[in-house]
Amino acid sequence: MATRPLDRIDLVAEQWVRERPDLDVAALVLVGRLFRVVELAEAELAGPLRAHGLERGWFDLIAALRRAGPPYELRPTKLMGATMLSSGGMTKRVDHLVDAGLVQRRADPGDRRGTLVRLTRRGKRIADTALETHVAREQRLLGALSETERRTLDALLGKLLAALDDRGR
Repeated sequence: MATRPLDRIDLVAEQWVRERPDLDVAALVLVGRLFRVVELAEAELAGPLRAHGLERGWFDLIAALRRAGPPYELRPTKLMGATMLSSGGMTKRVDHLVDAGLVQRRADPGDRRGTLVRLTRRGKRIADTALETHVAREQRLLGALSETERRTLDALLGKLLAALDDRGR
C-alpha cells in the first residue's frame, strides 16, 4: 500500500502522543481529518458558485427549491428542514435571495397566515447551471479516490451519520 504525504493532522497527533502518551487520540485524528476535509471542500466549492452570483449558503436554498419540483416553492419551515437553517437564518437568507431576484415570497393560498418561497425563472436557471458546475467540482474533489473507495467512504459516512442522527432525536 502506498504511503500518503503527512498532513497537519499527523502533526497534531504526533504532538499529542508525545505530550499525552496515556491517551488514544485516534478518534481525535479521524474527526479532525473530517473537519479539515469539510473546510477545504467548502473553500474549493465556494469560488465556482460565486461565479454564478451566489453567495455562501445561497446555493443550498435555491437547490432545495429546485429539487422540490414544479412550481419550485416551499413553505419556510420545509426549507428550514431541507437546509438546516434556523428560522432567523432562513428569513435573512430568503431576504437576500429576494433582493437578488432568485426567489419570491407569496401568500400561501392554503394558509392565510403563511407564505411560500418560490424560485423565480432566473433562480431556476442559475440553480441548474450552478448545479452542473457544483457537481463537476465535487467529482474533481473526489478524484483522489477510486470508485470502490468512494462507495466505501459513502457507506461508512452514511453509517456514522445515521448513528449521530439517532442520538439527536
